[in-house]
Amino acid sequence: MRSTHPFVLVLLCLLCPFARADDTISVDPEPRWWKGNIHTHTLWSDGDDFPEMVAEWYCDHGYNFLALSDHNILSQGEKWMPLAEVERRGGADSFAKYLARWGARWVEQRPRKDDGALEIRLKPLNEFRALVEERGRFILIQAEEITDEFARLPIHMNATNIVERIAPQHGDGIEEVIRNNLAQVIEQSARLGQPMIAHINHPNFGWALTAEIIAAITEEHFFEVFNGHTSVHNAGDTQRASTEKIWDIANSIRLAQHGAPPLFGLATDDSHNYHGTSNVSISGRGWIMVRSRHLTPESIIRAMQAGDFYASTGVVLNDIRFDEETGTLSIDIEPDGEAAFTTQFICTRRDADLSGEPVLRDDGVPLHATMRYSDTVGEVLAEVEGLHPDYTLSGDELYVRAVITSSAPSENPTNENQLKKAWTQPVGWRRVTAKQLGVEGR
Repeated sequence: MRSTHPFVLVLLCLLCPFARADDTISVDPEPRWWKGNIHTHTLWSDGDDFPEMVAEWYCDHGYNFLALSDHNILSQGEKWMPLAEVERRGGADSFAKYLARWGARWVEQRPRKDDGALEIRLKPLNEFRALVEERGRFILIQAEEITDEFARLPIHMNATNIVERIAPQHGDGIEEVIRNNLAQVIEQSARLGQPMIAHINHPNFGWALTAEIIAAITEEHFFEVFNGHTSVHNAGDTQRASTEKIWDIANSIRLAQHGAPPLFGLATDDSHNYHGTSNVSISGRGWIMVRSRHLTPESIIRAMQAGDFYASTGVVLNDIRFDEETGTLSIDIEPDGEAAFTTQFICTRRDADLSGEPVLRDDGVPLHATMRYSDTVGEVLAEVEGLHPDYTLSGDELYVRAVITSSAPSENPTNENQLKKAWTQPVGWRRVTAKQLGVEGR
């Protein structure tokens, strides 16, 4: 058997970095937190930059996973865009930046057949992902924002880790539209044997979705409690509930009236703008931190389905623990310079009034099925200062969740979110629903 020349061995090591002895991946690692955004737009729909540029920004800013979720399209197949349109969206230097970053051999250009105007090819996901993905550090996940409507009300849902595009399914009512689109995600996941999730986007965008509608769709398990777009009304208004209040109302109805699991809350960027010319929808405003053993789409999705994640606009949590036996929720917050932290433990009790009252316009007409509930829905049970807050359930709560607020301002604030926050998922609810659902505590 011939021996390999030392020079060849050195060359193989240089060409195959995964062969390095110090680059091993544990087959059974300890769970850790992974940072990601699963609501992102590019030039494939209404974003203003190329997907490679967007993905690299997230990779360079400490994210571990990113889902590109353009409207009613997957970044697959052949798609060319006029240079004039690229520069109209992103600015006069947007294409020049793309060309400078990736080079003329990567960037594909051609004259349009009818008038000779220059077109640029948009690279599909499976073609460019190798440029930015790195094992154990950063991955891309295929997604789509299923963009539907009913009676001109926008109904948007993100489908994450899908394989095939899902066309808007429509329906004869808002609930039916959501159910029809959700059913397609569930069917595709089952048929292809691949874990996928669907989540409801920005419920207050266009004031389209109410807590009651979301509560009724018990097969849906995720929604955006925070969305980084400046036009989605996270804070509600004088007549309509904030997304946090929607979360509490919907979960209270689901648990008390349907015996169904609560919704888990996400924070996302919904980013569209990447060139500094617009502050409407930029990167770095909201994300999720998912605790799993592996950085793979399947591990991330399964951890989310188990509720092992939190939403954030800047607050970092080292640990979240819920002891099902004692009913104690404990949180460890990572220090952030001189910032102080206040944690509110929020719940709805089993005897809370869930009847609600219709909200009327000035002319006495009900406002789009909007209801107002008492302060006992989403009640603040305790407020704790410091880095190690905890709360023990007394036994009459439908659920408990926590929101942690820092005294430090958000680095990329919207009009509605000025301080860094984090939201944990509801816990304790399995005590309420165990008999109906046949589930075990986690």
